[in-house]
Parts: sequence; structure tokens; C-alpha cells
Amino acid sequence: MISDFDIKRSKMVKEQLEIRGIKSASVLDAMRNVPRHLFVPKDMQSSAYDDAPLPIGFGQTISQPFIVAFMTEQLSPSAGMKVLEIGTGSGYQTAILAHLGCDVFSIELLEAHVLQAKKIFSSLNLKNINAKHGNGFSGWEEEAPFDAIMVTAAPPYIPEKLIEQLKDSGTMIVPVGKDASSQYLKLITKKENKIIERNLFAVRFVPMVEQSASN
Repeated sequence: MISDFDIKRSKMVKEQLEIRGIKSASVLDAMRNVPRHLFVPKDMQSSAYDDAPLPIGFGQTISQPFIVAFMTEQLSPSAGMKVLEIGTGSGYQTAILAHLGCDVFSIELLEAHVLQAKKIFSSLNLKNINAKHGNGFSGWEEEAPFDAIMVTAAPPYIPEKLIEQLKDSGTMIVPVGKDASSQYLKLITKKENKIIERNLFAVRFVPMVEQSASN
């Protein structure tokens, strides 16, 4: 039986993604099938498919659907790809990558978000996700190298550890900027240990916070 959420999700794909140039059939399919409303607070579920970011608690947000789809498409994800995600947040972006068949390793600074996201992953039977509470600036060294890296919070600079953990010929997408007014979404490609950096467009993400040594 088709629910109101199913109808809203289909409309979201047509009116927010396809019309703005998202072309990847697999990304559109993931956005059409992953239930975004499960990743937002219950009192926000009626707005889950709006063209906007939404608060998820602790000063964090779930990105607007277009940004999620765009960043995903830029990585050209495919089944079996090993992807590092910095900033689990609600877990929605993580679930999109998992739906595409990627093996996702996701790090989140806020433990409450990790615990909540894991519950949702379990309810959706997403078994190709490893999520942990930790410092995104350090990456996940024991699981490196990664085919792709997705960063969903804005560091003031591109963390060197993430560059090191990116596979040669790998791709990273990351919003970079010291404050919200100076952030740019960047596409990073690593070739023969050289970094090719391309600015995509201005964005506004929550800042990426480095975990102190005492935590």
C-alpha cells in the first residue's frame, strides 16, 4: 500500500532532484526508496520531504535532499565501494550510500546520534554499515584506504589524515570553510599521490569539530 510518505518521496525526487540535474539512476532510486522521514524527529516528519535542511538535535541538521543527492552523485558510488563518511548525523546520507551497495564506515562526534542512527539502520536491515563515535579529523585508519570519502560537516581546512586515507584514484567531497559565510563544497581527486581540488559551489554546513584528547 502506497503511503503519504511514499507519494511525498516520489514528488521530492521529481521536483527537487531530477529538475535540478541529478541524473544518476541509482542515486535517484536510492533517494526514492530510503525513508527520509525515519531520520528526523517525529514532530518534523511531516516536513521530511521539503526542500530544506531540518534540525535533528544538538545543533545539528539533516541536509536538504538535493545536497544529499548531489554529493552522492559526485562520488559515483557503486556496489562494493568502500566509503568513509565523516559525520553520521541522522544517518540518512549513510543509508543512501548503503542502499547503493557501498560498504560504509561512518564516524560521528556525538554519541547520541550514533546510537540513534544504528537503531534506524537495524530497523531497515542495512547490514553494510559500520558506525562509531569518534574524531572525524582522524578518519578510520585501521580500515583505510577508502575508495571515496564523504564529509558532511565543514572543517576549516581539509584534514591531512583524510587525504592519507583516500585511495589513489579515489574521490572525496567535502565542504570547507572557517565559517558559514565562506564555505565551498570541494571535490578532491587523488592521482599518483597528487591532489586535484575543484570548487563546486558555496554551501552552509554545520562546522566540523575536532574531538579533544581528553574525550
